[in-house]
Amino acid sequence: MTIIQYLAKCIGAIALLTMITAPLMTAQVDLKAGAGVGITSAVSDLNGSTMEYYTGTKYGQNSGLNIHGKGKVGLGRVDLVGEINFSSLGNTGNSEPGQGSVEITQKILSLKVGPEFHITIPALPIRPYAGVNLAWNRFSGEANFQGVSKIPSATYSVKEATRLGAGFTIGAEVSIGPLLSLDFTTAYNFMNISGNEWLDMNPAGNERIDSYLALNDSKDPLYAVGDDKHFISNDRSIHSMLFTVSLLFGL
Repeated sequence: MTIIQYLAKCIGAIALLTMITAPLMTAQVDLKAGAGVGITSAVSDLNGSTMEYYTGTKYGQNSGLNIHGKGKVGLGRVDLVGEINFSSLGNTGNSEPGQGSVEITQKILSLKVGPEFHITIPALPIRPYAGVNLAWNRFSGEANFQGVSKIPSATYSVKEATRLGAGFTIGAEVSIGPLLSLDFTTAYNFMNISGNEWLDMNPAGNERIDSYLALNDSKDPLYAVGDDKHFISNDRSIHSMLFTVSLLFGL
């Protein structure tokens, strides 16, 4: 399945689920807003070791902190959910076994929107739900190399990049008062299903460091076996899992 086909299926799924549940909506509108914290876990090529980062196979990120704000517009059994969240990831280690020091950070700002489908359980203050969303993701970060082969020792900024993504959520709201609830969510995010590219920030230099100065989630078009300057051999998928809790206020 191509990236475009996958994106089209995600959009189609959101539209179809919204159409199916539209007759269940009521005229009453329920508004909620709040904020929370959680853990972002690097998945797929976003995770890995600093040695895998050095070889260009993965991004080498560990889990990190997530902070977010969330709003919900309730329409019967369907909520329209908007969310902004910020994740901070990082890792420290060697570039090769017992050699070189690498410290990398990854900042991700995400804007999400999509429907959430919930079930009301009579006599219980718990409201389970499942949802889908489309997302705009902005990536930024830094890489610090010290004593690493073929890379001058320094801290380098990584060019900001934006990608379109999609995600799926499951969770439950637990009422803790007339206008208060705790929202527990698990989400899986496909963060770069559109917009992938390989970008050379210093085309005149033709050095190994050039490959680390942008997100570069597509294969290097100049890749060749054994070339230590053009070594990113495949597209890289950026996925994450989020485990969050939010405090929501009824409006």
